[in-house]
Amino acid sequence: MTSHTGDDTQSDTATPASPALPAHGATLPHTSPSSTQQTGRASGVRVLVIDDEPEIQRAIRAHLAGADFTVEGASTGADGLDMVARWHPDVVILDLSLPDIDGIEVCRRIRTWSQVPIIVLSVRGGDADKVAALEMGADDYLTKPFSSRELVARIRVALRHAGQLTGAAGDGSFQVGGLIFDVQRRRVTVDGHEVHLTPTEYEVLKYLAQHAGKVITRRNLLQAVWGPQYSSEDHYLHVFIGQLRRKLEPNPSRPRYLLTEPGVGYRMRSPED
Repeated sequence: MTSHTGDDTQSDTATPASPALPAHGATLPHTSPSSTQQTGRASGVRVLVIDDEPEIQRAIRAHLAGADFTVEGASTGADGLDMVARWHPDVVILDLSLPDIDGIEVCRRIRTWSQVPIIVLSVRGGDADKVAALEMGADDYLTKPFSSRELVARIRVALRHAGQLTGAAGDGSFQVGGLIFDVQRRRVTVDGHEVHLTPTEYEVLKYLAQHAGKVITRRNLLQAVWGPQYSSEDHYLHVFIGQLRRKLEPNPSRPRYLLTEPGVGYRMRSPED
C-alpha cells in the first residue's frame, strides 16, 4: 500500500555539519565501479544502492560504511533486480534515471514479489515523480544533493518500519468489521483473506489502529510515521491512504475503515462505531 505530499522532501533541513553527497554529475577521484563490491562492516543491515553514477555509488558507500552498514551496488535496473533476488537486502536505495529501466518500473517490479523498504534517490524532484514512485511502492523519496546524515536517518526510519531495528511495537490485535490487524504477528486480514502491506503502509495502519475512533491530523500522522521533519508532506498521506484503501476497503471510494475528516486528517473507525 503506498502514498504522498506537495513540497519537496526536507532534504535541506539536515545540519550544516553533515557533509553533502554530490549532485548529479558531480566528480570525485575515479575508481572502477563494481556491481558486486561489498563495503562496510558486517552489521547485519544490508543496503543495496542501484545508481549508475560511480561518484554517487562511492560517496554512499563511504558514508554508510561509516555508519556500520554493509553495502552492495548495482549500476543498472536489471542488475539491481537480480541483486534484490540474490542478496536479499534490508533496504534498497534506488535512482530513477537508470540507463536500461526507469527506476519507477524497477520499483514496481520489486513490489511484485518483495516488501523490502525502498528509498528513492533522484534529481527528479517534481511532485509527479514523487507520487508515481510512492504509488509503485517506494517508502521514501530523497532528492540529490542531500546530506549523509539525512540519508542514514531515512534508512533507519525505513528499517524501523520494516521491523529490522526495533520490531513491532506492542502486541494484541485490533478488529473492526471484517478487518483484523494482528500486531504481534504483523498480519492483516480482510474477511479472512490476508492482505500484504509494505512496511510504511503497515506503520500508517498501525498508528491509526492504535488511535481508533480518534481524529488524527495529517501533521501528527506524518510525524509519527516518517519523523518530525515530515510535517508538510501531505502527498505522502494521499498516496499511502489511497493505497491502503485499495487493499482494505470493499469500495475504496466509500471507505468504511479509513475515514477522511475534511480539512483535518484521518480517523480509523473504532469497533464501537
